[in-house]
Amino acid sequence: MDFYPLFGALLLVSFRSASAAARPHVVFILADDLGWNDVGFHGSEIRTPNLDRLSAEGVRLENYYVQPLCTPSRSQLMTGRYQIHTGMQHQIIWPCQPHCVPLGEKLLPQLMKEAGYATHMVGKWHLGMYRKDCLPTRRGFDTYFGYLLGSEDYFTHVRCSAIAARNLTRCALDLRDGEEVAAGYEGVYSTEAFGQRATSIIEKHDSDKPLFLYVALQAVHEPLQVPERYLAPYSFIADRRRRLYAGMASAMDEAVGNITLALRRRGLWDDTVLVFSTDNGGQTLGGGSNWPLRGRKWSLWEGGIRGVGFVAGPLLKRPGTVCRELVHVSDWLPTLVGLAGGSANGTKPLDGFDVWSAISDGFASPRLELLHNIDPLYVDVAECPGTGRRLPLAERVGSGFNVSVHAAIRSSNWKLLTGYPGCDVWFPRPGHSGSGGPRSDPLKPVMLYDIEKDPEERNELSDAFPAVVEFLLSRLEKHQRSASPIDFPADDPRCDPGPGGAWGPWA
Repeated sequence: MDFYPLFGALLLVSFRSASAAARPHVVFILADDLGWNDVGFHGSEIRTPNLDRLSAEGVRLENYYVQPLCTPSRSQLMTGRYQIHTGMQHQIIWPCQPHCVPLGEKLLPQLMKEAGYATHMVGKWHLGMYRKDCLPTRRGFDTYFGYLLGSEDYFTHVRCSAIAARNLTRCALDLRDGEEVAAGYEGVYSTEAFGQRATSIIEKHDSDKPLFLYVALQAVHEPLQVPERYLAPYSFIADRRRRLYAGMASAMDEAVGNITLALRRRGLWDDTVLVFSTDNGGQTLGGGSNWPLRGRKWSLWEGGIRGVGFVAGPLLKRPGTVCRELVHVSDWLPTLVGLAGGSANGTKPLDGFDVWSAISDGFASPRLELLHNIDPLYVDVAECPGTGRRLPLAERVGSGFNVSVHAAIRSSNWKLLTGYPGCDVWFPRPGHSGSGGPRSDPLKPVMLYDIEKDPEERNELSDAFPAVVEFLLSRLEKHQRSASPIDFPADDPRCDPGPGGAWGPWA
């Protein structure tokens, strides 16, 4: 036997194994509008056995934050930068806005691609599509299957949107395979379609190349739609919206289970890091629950921004634990690129931190402060039950930060809110009548909470700790000085896809 060819073959296998171990497969699953009280491991009546098992075997993130809306969370996931630094601090990207994540920003899939990864995306984009350069396949993904806007019908995959300049409402298909319109999926429930595409990608993946798979599920965002078979376990839920929502969550849980099963069957699981996250707090108007946290989606209260999240996979050094270190959605870019052995040197200055050692090893998080947002144009678009109040404009105090502005910042155990944070109700636990607790004192232009002791934000402490208030206002002022101008353009009527068309680039 010739020794040298055999030695070379063994060396090649060894190199491939070491390379795979050094560059794990990364699967990132993002749920839409999943509330704090909408998973079994937080005590929900909704059954999520796959999420419960994965989180129990992995590391649950119990001090994890996202943004109160979908586009902001997704933009910070993809850029590793606060939304004030991309001009995206106000609301979301609406269907006819000529806007997307600035093209000068280098996104997570581009960095993973540079690190040698195959990059695939399935599901909701919602980061702008008015021109082709904004599309997922132009921003670093090898393949894409999903929808470009913020919501759509789960079965027809049609989105209806008003086009004010043309005095009409246009209903059009929003589903793409690559950059082409994906026809032929009418009647296929989107959670199942996206789950099946994700498992197909896994099954066909070349295991010698590291995989980055981003699955942005439509569930559990409105409209409340689900196949009847998922409703059967929830006949005990009297509220129809909550019952439908529960069925949708179960369908999502099943999809996550199928994705992890595909990873195991393909032999990829042992070298996989799986991240699960919501994009914002639950929308109580659409069946979601953030109990016992205050507020909901669209608000800077904990119910709008404290996210359900966990990391799973055999590469974790302390599986079966809970991480209570401060982690934010902007931290995933430097964390995952670091795991991939890549470099973030090509990005603009990051606001995120590499938090892998905090998650996997149980070390302290490098993140000590978190800017939740600063949005001078904030408007709460939905009625807040029991109150129609809006704070009057307030005088600047102390540091000079305009405390009438909708803003919030976290530093260590402290959280400061200014302006009107959004709907301030403690919504009751599903199935329980009445309020979620006693009403708080009237809102103030500046509010301070010790979040570690008071995660429900019931005990306002600004009068007791004026020095903390002054310090955090000075931090808000510093962040505001670094903010980019808000980019929130007026609708462009050229967005109209016309009768029988599909939503997509027009510029």
